[in-house]
Amino acid sequence: MRLIVQSDTDPGTTTDVPAICHVPPKPVSVAGKRIVLLIAVLAGFLTPFDGSAVNIALPAMGAEFHMDAIMLSWIATAYLLAAALFLVPIGKIADIYGRKRIFLYGIAVFSLASLIMTMVASTNLLIAVRIIQGFGGAMIFGTSVAILTSVFPPGERGRALGIYITAVYVGLTIGPFLGGVLTESFGWRSIFFVNVPIGIMICLLVLWKLEGEWAECEGERFDLIGSIIYASALVCAMYGFSLVPAISGIALIAAGTVIGIIFALYEMRIPMPVLDMRLLTHNRIFAFSNLAALINYSATFAVTFLLSLDLQYTKGFSPEQAGLILIIQPAVMVVVSPVAGRLSDRIDSQIVASTGMAFTAFGLFLLVFLTELTPLWYMLACLVMLGVGLGLFSSPNTNAIMSSVEKRYYGVASGMNGTVRLVGQMLSMGVAMMLFSLIIGRVEITPEYYSQFIRSLQSAFALFTIFCLLGIAASLKRGKRQPVPGVPVQKK
Repeated sequence: MRLIVQSDTDPGTTTDVPAICHVPPKPVSVAGKRIVLLIAVLAGFLTPFDGSAVNIALPAMGAEFHMDAIMLSWIATAYLLAAALFLVPIGKIADIYGRKRIFLYGIAVFSLASLIMTMVASTNLLIAVRIIQGFGGAMIFGTSVAILTSVFPPGERGRALGIYITAVYVGLTIGPFLGGVLTESFGWRSIFFVNVPIGIMICLLVLWKLEGEWAECEGERFDLIGSIIYASALVCAMYGFSLVPAISGIALIAAGTVIGIIFALYEMRIPMPVLDMRLLTHNRIFAFSNLAALINYSATFAVTFLLSLDLQYTKGFSPEQAGLILIIQPAVMVVVSPVAGRLSDRIDSQIVASTGMAFTAFGLFLLVFLTELTPLWYMLACLVMLGVGLGLFSSPNTNAIMSSVEKRYYGVASGMNGTVRLVGQMLSMGVAMMLFSLIIGRVEITPEYYSQFIRSLQSAFALFTIFCLLGIAASLKRGKRQPVPGVPVQKK
C-alpha cells in the first residue's frame, strides 16, 4: 500500500511515500518552541566547546603520554571518525524511532564518555573513549537540527538555526580560553569533567520539559546492510588519509572510493535506503549545499589545531594565552551568525553563503604568509576575517539544506549535513597529518623542527585557500529550487 502525501511547503508538489510514514505531531506552541530552542542551544554549545577546548590541551596531553604530532591529531580525528560513521544511520534511526529519544541517548553517552575521559591512563584508552564520545556526538548532531527544523516553519527557521549556530560558536569561543585556564590550573582532564554537569542538565530538561516526539517514518525498516557499507567506505578513506604518502594509505583511499560507489548503487536498488540517493541526484539545492559545506569544513577545521600548536610551540604562548587569542574567530562568528540566519529567511541562501565563503578564502590566503616572526596583530586580523566568513556561511547554508527536503527526511538531512561537516573536518585534519608526515615526520615538535613545522602550516593554508575557491563555485552552483515529481524537494 502507498500514500500520496502533499509537501509541507509546496502545495503543488506531491511525493510517493510508504504508507508507514505517518502524519507528524500537531504544531508546537510558542512556549514549546522556546523549550526546544533552549535544549538545542545547550546541546549546540556542548560538543564544540569540548572540541575547541581539547585542541588547546593537546600539547599537555602529548607531554603526559609522549605522543608525536600524528598521534596528537588522532585525538581529534578518532572522535570525528566515529561521529561521521554513525551520523547518517543515526539520522535514519531517529526518523524511525523518534528524534527526541535518540537525542536523549546521545547526550547520556557523550556525558558518560566525558566522565571516563577524566580517568584514562594510556594513549590507546584515550583514543578508544574519544571514539565512544564520537558515537554520542553523532546521536546529538543527527537529531538536534532535525528537531529544530521539525518545530520551526520556514519563515522562522533561519532565525532559529542562526541562534543554534550562535550557541555552537559560543562553545567554540569559550572553549579555547576556558580550556587553557582549566589545563593550567587543574590539568587537561578537567576539560572533560565540565561536560558532565551540562549533559545532566540537558537530560533533565528533555525528560521534564520536552513534550511530544518526532518520528515521521515510524515502523519503516532500517537499512543495516547499507549502513555497514557506508561505514566501511568512510573508515577506509579516512584512515587512508592518515597513512598517506604510504602506498597502503593510497590503497585504502581508493578502496573507500570504490566502496562508496557500491554504496550509492546499492541504495538506489532498495525500497527503504538509509540515504535516499534522490536527495543527491534530483535535489540540486541539497546536493550543492552539502558539497559547499564539505569544502568549507575541509578548509577551515584544522586552522584552530594548527594555530594552537603554532602559538604554543613557535610563539611561546601558554595554553591560556593561546586560548584567549583563538577566541577572536568564534567570537566574531557569534556576532555575525544570527544576522546571517535572519538574512537567509529573506535573501536567497546562495548569496549570503557564497559571500561568506569568499571572506573565508581571503582569511586563509593571508595565513599562507605565516612565519615564526609573524606579529600577533596580523594573526588576529586573519582570525577576524575567518570569523566573518564562517559566520556568513554556516546558518544560511544549513537553512538551505534543511528547507530543501520534506519532514520525513529531516533526520537524514540533518545526519547528512552533520556527516559532511565531520567528513570535511576529518579531511582537514587528514591534510594536516599528511603534511606533517611529508615535511616533519613522526617526531615531537621541538625547536630544531620549527622551520619544517612552519612550512607545513604554510602548505596547509595554501591548500585550504584553493579548497575555498572551489567552495565558492559549489555554493553559487546550487541555483534556484526546481520541484521534481516524486522527489522530496521544497520550494521557497
